[in-house]
Amino acid sequence: MDYLFFKNKFFLGVKDIKQDLLINEQIRYKEVQVIDEQGQKLGKLPINEALDLAANKDLDLVLVSGQNQDNPVCKIMNYGKHKFEQAKREKESRKKQKTIECKELRVTPNIEIHDFTFKAKNAKKFLSDGNKVRITVRFRGRELNYVKMGEDVLNKFIEELKDVATVEKKPLLEGKNMFIILVPIK
Repeated sequence: MDYLFFKNKFFLGVKDIKQDLLINEQIRYKEVQVIDEQGQKLGKLPINEALDLAANKDLDLVLVSGQNQDNPVCKIMNYGKHKFEQAKREKESRKKQKTIECKELRVTPNIEIHDFTFKAKNAKKFLSDGNKVRITVRFRGRELNYVKMGEDVLNKFIEELKDVATVEKKPLLEGKNMFIILVPIK
């Protein structure tokens, strides 16, 4: 852990910013194309002169494009501020993304009418929220001999929810469970 000291007080801080670009003395070219902080091209300069120019403005010299060995491009900018704004943009883009969850409802092959309507109502709520719904029929003991009953229950769910959902995966038996996956209609 690194501690930063400021006027007799210490703060727990981060010493280094994770870098994905080369900055200042890390740049190993003799001459570089330089772009200033306003975006104007200053032309090809020796690396020492470009570093002095950046240091005089209290900014960093950042290697923006180093793929071309003959003509590397550097920009004068505040690298810490650049990384902060980049992280902020990434956070905003993640915030706008909608993650689709898969909610699961478990039933038995001999489900009662009230339980069925209650589970169907919950499934409608999940589908209206934009989530996928996985309905699983669990077979216990001798119920495994009556797989057709479980398939009938799942088909009943499909029929009940056909106005709000489409079937992504048909009834499928895996071990002692049979399931379907429903997705909301766009």
